[in-house]
Amino acid sequence: MNPNDYLSAALLITGAVFFLAGTLGLLRFPDVYTRLHALTKADNVGLGLMVVGLAVQAESWSVVGKLLLIWWLVLIAGASVAHLIASGALQRGIRMWKP
Repeated sequence: MNPNDYLSAALLITGAVFFLAGTLGLLRFPDVYTRLHALTKADNVGLGLMVVGLAVQAESWSVVGKLLLIWWLVLIAGASVAHLIASGALQRGIRMWKP
């Protein structure tokens, strides 16, 4: 195995850990706003780490470009959907959690 395989595996595993953390935040946090924050931030970082892990193994720069384009599109879509959900929650009068 070459060193790139170890780097790629470490990045993919770390990305999966971020996905798991986002899922746990979705399940455990008290309100819609903190759940959205945990899910979007952790998933965006997790996907970024996975894209970098796959880019290390890519055969050409065009594949790396496609991976980065996918990541960028997911970032834009995730931010847009999170904004729509939070706006809808505010319009319905759902208050933020206060300890």
